[in-house]
Amino acid sequence: MLGVLNKLFDPNKRDVKKLERVADAVESHATEMELLSDAELQSKTLEFRSRIASGESLDKIQPEAFAVVREAARRVTGMFPFRVQIMGAAALHDGNISEMKTGEGKTLTSTMAVYLNALEGKGVHVVTVNEYLASRDAAEMGQIYEFLGLTVGLNLNSMDKDEKREAYQADITYSTNNELGFDYLRDNMVLYKEERVQRPLHYAVIDEVDSILIDEARTPLIISGQAEKNARLYIQTNAFVRTLKKDEDYSYDEQSKGVTLTEAGIEKAEKAFQIDNLFDLSHVRLNHAINQSLKAHASMHKDVDYVVEEGKVVIVDSFTGRLMKGRRYSDGLHQAIEAKEGLEIQNESMTMATITFQNFFRMYDKLSGMTGTAKTEEEEFRNIYNMNVIVIPTNKPVIRDDRADLIYATTEGKYKAVAEEIKQRHEKGQPVLVGTVAIETSEIISAYLRKYGIPHNVLNAKNHEREAEIITEAGERGAVTIATNMAGRGTDIKLGEGVREAGGLAVIGTERHESRRIDNQLRGRSGRQGDPGITQFYLSLEDELMRRFGSDNMKNMMSRLGMDDNQPIQSKMVSRAVESAQKRVEGNNFDARKRLLQYDDVLRQQREIIYKERNDVLETDNMRELVESMIDDVIERTVPMYTGDVNSENWNLKGLEDYLAANLLPEGALTVSDMEGLSQDDLIGMVKEAVRKRYDEKEEEMTPDRMREFEKVVLLRSIDSKWIDHIDAMDQLRQGIHLRAYGQNDPLREYQNEGFRMFEDMVDAIRDDVAKYAMKAEIRQNLQREEVAKGEAVNPKEDGGEVKKKPIRRKVAVGRNDPCPCGSGKKFKNCHGSTA
Repeated sequence: MLGVLNKLFDPNKRDVKKLERVADAVESHATEMELLSDAELQSKTLEFRSRIASGESLDKIQPEAFAVVREAARRVTGMFPFRVQIMGAAALHDGNISEMKTGEGKTLTSTMAVYLNALEGKGVHVVTVNEYLASRDAAEMGQIYEFLGLTVGLNLNSMDKDEKREAYQADITYSTNNELGFDYLRDNMVLYKEERVQRPLHYAVIDEVDSILIDEARTPLIISGQAEKNARLYIQTNAFVRTLKKDEDYSYDEQSKGVTLTEAGIEKAEKAFQIDNLFDLSHVRLNHAINQSLKAHASMHKDVDYVVEEGKVVIVDSFTGRLMKGRRYSDGLHQAIEAKEGLEIQNESMTMATITFQNFFRMYDKLSGMTGTAKTEEEEFRNIYNMNVIVIPTNKPVIRDDRADLIYATTEGKYKAVAEEIKQRHEKGQPVLVGTVAIETSEIISAYLRKYGIPHNVLNAKNHEREAEIITEAGERGAVTIATNMAGRGTDIKLGEGVREAGGLAVIGTERHESRRIDNQLRGRSGRQGDPGITQFYLSLEDELMRRFGSDNMKNMMSRLGMDDNQPIQSKMVSRAVESAQKRVEGNNFDARKRLLQYDDVLRQQREIIYKERNDVLETDNMRELVESMIDDVIERTVPMYTGDVNSENWNLKGLEDYLAANLLPEGALTVSDMEGLSQDDLIGMVKEAVRKRYDEKEEEMTPDRMREFEKVVLLRSIDSKWIDHIDAMDQLRQGIHLRAYGQNDPLREYQNEGFRMFEDMVDAIRDDVAKYAMKAEIRQNLQREEVAKGEAVNPKEDGGEVKKKPIRRKVAVGRNDPCPCGSGKKFKNCHGSTA
């Protein structure tokens, strides 16, 4: 019933009709723009800016502005945007996602929306997944903008602050998502406002929006500093873990990828490390290192999850197959893998600043994106980013042949069949693109093809430098290209001479990805702009997706029918079963990202408060009023601690005198005899007056100008050091908070409440710090603002995307067989002890 209603009331049809009206309006200006000289066309930019300054809206200007860009594109690049590209650009301008199939010209589509929004002069960011695409698009599309009098900037990781600032000052800035996020974090760590590089975040167009806002959404961006060394511990636990047997000493759950020691494993650990109780508080670090070493051996696979290159462990992005150099797994997992591979173990790091892509991109005034595959994640885009996904019709009908999956009993049978099909298609001159989920698979297929003597290119994380070149050649007659997880995204495969007659590009998938989008991306490489093509997925009952979601019934059915590895099943029913498994995984992943966002929102609110406070310090010339208010707050909090008793005879005035001498005033400035006989309010007033007098004296000694700079030094140092400690503390709270569920408490609510209390404590600690340093610090001649710690940008990939740090600390030592203190009634080892 719902399907029928969707067909009758398809919201996409309504959106497309609205966009068609915009396209009609734009096309009505085509002849008028064609008749203008270059100078007249270029002068339109000043005219539009003047109209905007007079209060005219961008929507009103849109038809003419789009028509101007179309004509400029024709004159500068020889490309003239199709009607469907105008519609895609209109969807972008409305702050939505344009789903446009591969080869439909998304890059050219974006120019119209980018130009229109850049006219406001607030800056437009065009976001791409890698620096190669950012550089390419800035060079190619930048010609159109520069012809029309706009400035174009390119923001690269290798640039210094001055170059970055210049790039951000341009009307249009091309950058990667990582660099934008890291620049934002770094801007909120600067010591002088002039060091900031970004302007306020205004409008962004995200290319491959699903890759950036979905695939990478569970991975926070982190600026980290160095923490203590633990190399020896990881070497010891690695040697111990090598002696353990699966199922006997530890259990591994393939679906959740969770690894835990059994009772026998725990006893072995206690014997090996000569300790009485692995779960004793003093062994928290050892327990943690054993767990990470177990994870490194049981669930992290070389050439799938990571590669070893030049003596270093390099993470492989599970979505794109790219090498993620410079990124490290957090929580000691990277060190555990280094020990496993016999490499030099690097230091663990501490988090200094962090933000998720979800929260970063939601800060833009307006956000839009484009991709070939977003409809399957529409609910997430709408709920989290307030963007609708609009499917833009193709310029020419899609005539590609998408065949039902072929299912084999074993992976070996599947690979043989894949190699055989490649051989047949290669012999008739048809180009073949083979999509693999892991580097390992691409190398197995490559070995088969070498045996057959078929020349081919392998495009995986190990050689992505030649990516664009390999992808460009992939459509030539007889070409065979093996690509890991659609590396080469954003680059078109154009068909060579005689390829259309040979059937177009054949795309062969060697496994289904857990996300339908990744499969659709692979399919979409074929059949661009009305070209012929064919797509076929080969599966086996031993594939990870099939294993995780019950292929036993199918295996039994195949053996009952007496089918061997040479006889695949080709069944729509099986394809539907695979798709429903993918939907389940997508649902689980969406829930995980949503949960991460709910937790991260707590830190987001706190981050906004701290960053605003910090910016006020940088922007305001005179901070004396803020410092004095902080000192007043400390006095109002502290005096009652010593004078809380109703009976004033019980007041601890000697303690108050000592506190004041240590923290706020010179020794002897206020004594017990000065304070005796006063009410609490009068006492607070007296302390404030004494502090104010001392502050004036200090300013006179230093000169007002130096005092103003001193205040900023003190404020920035206190805010930064306490904020870094707070992020680390929130990190630890986040890891252990799920344990509250045992006590029938909602972990999220507990995290919100406790996080709020910790934030209030941090604010008090900042005030205490500022009060003490402002009143007691001796001023050096070379007064300078200093960084609290040196940080570097990392972007750790980890299951669930959470950035973890240290084990939760317990207040009391509990025996393994004692009742658990949480009140569950279970033994400690079977309850909280199992996660210590």
